Amino acid sequence: MELSPRFNFNEVDEKWSKFWVENNFFHAHVDPAKKPYAVVIPPPNVTGILHMGHALNNTLQDIMIRYKRMRGFETLWMPGTDHAGIATQNVVERQLSKEGKTRHDVGRDEMLRRLWDWKKQYGDTIINQLKKLGASCDWERTRFTMDEEYSKAVRSVFVRLYEKGLIYQGEYIINWCPRCQTALSDEEAEHRDLQGNLYYLRYPIKGEENAFITVATTRPETMLGDTAVAVNPKDKRYKKYIDKTLTLPLVDREIKVIADEFVDSKFGTGAVKVTPAHDPNDFAMGKRHKLEFVNIMHPNGVLNERAGDFEGMDRFEAREAVIEELSELKLLEKIEPHTHAVGHCYRCHTVVEPYLSKQWFVRMEPLAKPALEAVRKGKIKFYPSLWTKVYLNWMENIRDWCISRQIWWGHRIPVWYCVGDGQCKLACKEPIVSATVPEKCPHCGSGNLKQDEDVLDTWFSSWLWPFATFGWPFEDKANKPAREELAYFYPTASLFTAPEIIFFWVARMIMAGFEFMGDIPFSDVYIHGTVRDAKGRKMSKSLGNAIDPLEIIREYGADALRFSLIINSGQDLFISKEKFEIGRNFANKVWNASRLILMRVSHSSADFDLAKVDRRALDLPSRWIISRFYVTLEKVGAAVDRYRFSEAESLIYEFFWSNFCDWYLETIKDRWADENVPKVALGVLENSFKMMHPFMPFVTEELWDKISKGKGALCIQGWPAFSRKLLDKEAEKDMEALRGVVSAVRTVRTQWNITSGQTISCCFIVRTRKDAALLEANLVMIKNMARLESVTVGQTLAKVKNAATALVGGIKCVIPLGGVIDVDKEKKRILDQAGEQQRLLEGLEKRLGNKEFVKKAPAEVVAKEKERSAALQAKVRELKQVIASLE
Repeated sequence: MELSPRFNFNEVDEKWSKFWVENNFFHAHVDPAKKPYAVVIPPPNVTGILHMGHALNNTLQDIMIRYKRMRGFETLWMPGTDHAGIATQNVVERQLSKEGKTRHDVGRDEMLRRLWDWKKQYGDTIINQLKKLGASCDWERTRFTMDEEYSKAVRSVFVRLYEKGLIYQGEYIINWCPRCQTALSDEEAEHRDLQGNLYYLRYPIKGEENAFITVATTRPETMLGDTAVAVNPKDKRYKKYIDKTLTLPLVDREIKVIADEFVDSKFGTGAVKVTPAHDPNDFAMGKRHKLEFVNIMHPNGVLNERAGDFEGMDRFEAREAVIEELSELKLLEKIEPHTHAVGHCYRCHTVVEPYLSKQWFVRMEPLAKPALEAVRKGKIKFYPSLWTKVYLNWMENIRDWCISRQIWWGHRIPVWYCVGDGQCKLACKEPIVSATVPEKCPHCGSGNLKQDEDVLDTWFSSWLWPFATFGWPFEDKANKPAREELAYFYPTASLFTAPEIIFFWVARMIMAGFEFMGDIPFSDVYIHGTVRDAKGRKMSKSLGNAIDPLEIIREYGADALRFSLIINSGQDLFISKEKFEIGRNFANKVWNASRLILMRVSHSSADFDLAKVDRRALDLPSRWIISRFYVTLEKVGAAVDRYRFSEAESLIYEFFWSNFCDWYLETIKDRWADENVPKVALGVLENSFKMMHPFMPFVTEELWDKISKGKGALCIQGWPAFSRKLLDKEAEKDMEALRGVVSAVRTVRTQWNITSGQTISCCFIVRTRKDAALLEANLVMIKNMARLESVTVGQTLAKVKNAATALVGGIKCVIPLGGVIDVDKEKKRILDQAGEQQRLLEGLEKRLGNKEFVKKAPAEVVAKEKERSAALQAKVRELKQVIASLE
C-alpha cells in the first residue's frame, strides 16, 4: 500500500466534503434503539461570511457531534441561518444608495423583493463555507428563520403571549438608533466608555435677579425638552427652591423645581435637569410628577419644531450651538471632562438616543422565573461554571423586552387596525391580534384593515430555534413524523455559543422552552472564548487584525484550521497566522507516519484486531504503545465529555507525535519483518484515526479509505472500544525507564556539544537486578535510540575521569567524554555561558527590585520581566548542574 509523498489537503478536503454530503451520512431519524444527541447551530446571519468566531464555534460543535455519532448516539446537528433584520436591510439599503435611492423611494413591496433576491443569491454563502470546514450537519434540515413554516411559529407565539397579557404596547423611553431608525433592546445598545464633558448650565429663577440653579448634564442639547429641574428632598441646599419657577433658557419656557428621592445629591451640583422624553430615568420621574413630555427630535436625530431656533440641526451640531449660545448669555458656568458609558447600536455603531416612542414589549419577569430555577437547581449547567453567575445576575434583574423594530425585513407584527368605513364602533380602536390575516374587523365587520408597519426583533424568532426548527406548532395535525422527531430530539443536549449572546439568545431560549414546550431546551451550555490577535485585541474588520479562516483553509487545510484553533483555545484564544502551522504540521505528521507504515505492511495486517491481541506474544514497545493508546483513549473521551477540547487535542498530539511516532516507530524501524510488529503498528494507527477523526476529519477519512477498504466511511465507524485488559502498567513503567535513560544520553550530547556523528559509550550503574534485566533485555533498542557505540550494565564502575553523569530513577548513566571532546574547552564554554546568564539575571533582578519601575511600568511588562527572571534562574541552575554532574 502506498501514499503520495505529500498531503494534498486541497484535493482531500474537497473530495470528502462532497462525499459526506452526497451520501447523506449526517441525516438523523428517530431510532428508539439509540439514545438521541441533538445540537442546534447558533444560526449565523444570512449576511454572514465565515469568520474565526464561526470557525471556532462550529469546530467545537462538529467535534462533539462526530464524537457522539461514533459513540453510538443518534446525532442531529440542526443547521440554518438567521434573517438578521437590521444587518440584512442595511446591506440592501447600501446597494440602493448607490442608485441614489432610499427604501422609502422604492416602497415596501419593492424593498422586500430586493431583500428576498439578495437572500436567494447570497444567503447560502456561509452554509457552503461551513461545509468546507467539515461541519457534519443534517443539511437536509437546513432552516431559515423566515421560512413560511417557521414564520407560523413566530406568529403563533406572539398571539399566545398577547392573549396571556405578556405582550403589550406602550409609549416608553427606548434605545433608538437614528441611523437605522429603529428601536433596539437594551442588549442591542452596547455601552462603551467615552470621554465626554459635563456641562454646567444656569437656569434663571423667575422673579429673582441674578439668581440661578445650576444643573450638570452630558447632553446639553436635550435641555430644549426640559420640563423640570429636580433636587433631592433631603438636600438642605435646595429646600428653599422646591416648587419655585425657573425660566428655561433659549426657549423661555417656565418649569418647576421638583423634589424626588431619585436625585443623587453628590452628582454635579445636586440639581438635575428633567427631560422626560429623552432619558429613561427622567421618563419615570415625569410619570411620577405628571410632567409634560416634550420630544424635540425627529427619528433621524435631527431636531424638530419643538427645539425652536435649533430646528433642523443634527443632535451633535445642536449640542455645540446650544453651548455657544448659553455661553454668550453667561448661562454656561463651566465644562468639565467626564467619562461616561454611552449606548451604541450593535449593528452600525451609531450613538443610541434615548427616545420616547410607542413600541411593543414582552413582560419578562413571569417568563424568567422557571428559567432561573432551572439553572439554580442544575437542570441546565454552564461550562465553564463562571458563566452561571453572569446568567443569574441578568435574569434576576431582567427588564421588559422591546420587540418592535421600525424596519421592513423581518416578521411583520401580526396585529391589524380597523380603518373602518365610517361606521366604526369604539371597540375598533383595539388592535386585532391574529396568527392569520383577518378578513374583517371582529367588532364592526369592516374589511378595511391595516397591518402594523413594524417587524419583530430578530431575536424574537431565534429564541424559538430549538423547537420551531422541527415544525412546531404543527398546524398540520397529520404531520405525525415531525411530532415524533420533536418528542425524540427535544430537549436537545448541548448548546455551543459565545459569551456576548447569553442574554440575546441563550436566556431567551430557556424562557421560550419552558413557556411553549414545558421543558428546558438543552441541558448543557458551553461558552467558548473570544478569538483575539496576538496582542489580545478582539479580531475585527475595523481594526484590520482579522484572519480569514477561508484563507487559512486554502493555505493550510481545514484540518489545520480546526486543530490549531482548538489546541490554542482556553478562556480566550490568542491567534496569529503562524499558530496554524501547528495543525498543518500535525496533519503532515499523521500523513507521513501513515505512509511509512503503509509502505511496510500488507493488506492482511489490516484484519488484525487490536482489542483481541495476546499481550504475551508482544515485545515491550508493542505492549507499551497499546497500553498508551488505551490510556489516551480513555482520557480523550473523558475530556470531550467535560467540554475540555483543548485538553483532548493535547492528549492526542502527545500520544501520536511523541509516543507513537518519536518512540514506537523509531524502536521498530529495523523490525518490520517480525510477525506482530506491522500488525500492532497498523492496529494502533487505525484506532488512532478513529480517535482523531472528530478533530481532524479530512486527513483521517482519506487515510482510513486507503487502509480499511471495505469497512465503510470512517465518519460512521464506532469509537474504539476501551479495553482495560490492554492497559499494562508494568510495560508503561519499564518503557518510561528506557525512555528516561535514552533521553538522558541525548541531553548529555546536547549539553556537551557532541555531534550526532560522534560515537560515545555509556555505562549504566543499577541498584537492582530488575533494572539490570530491563536494560540488558533492551540493549539493542537503547543503542539505536541513543546512538551509542557500546553499552555496559553493572552495579559498580571503576572511577572514570571527565565523565558526564545523569540519574534516572535508580539508574545512573555514566558517559566518558575523554577522547570525544575537548573537556576543558567545553567546560569553559558552559561556565562562560552560566556567567553571562548570571549577569543578565542580576541586572534584571535589580530592575525588578526598583519600586518605582514596578509601580509605573504596565502590569504586563512587569509580568514579562518576572517570567524572564524565572527563565534565567532556571538556565543558570541547569548550567551549574551540568558542570556539577561531571566526574
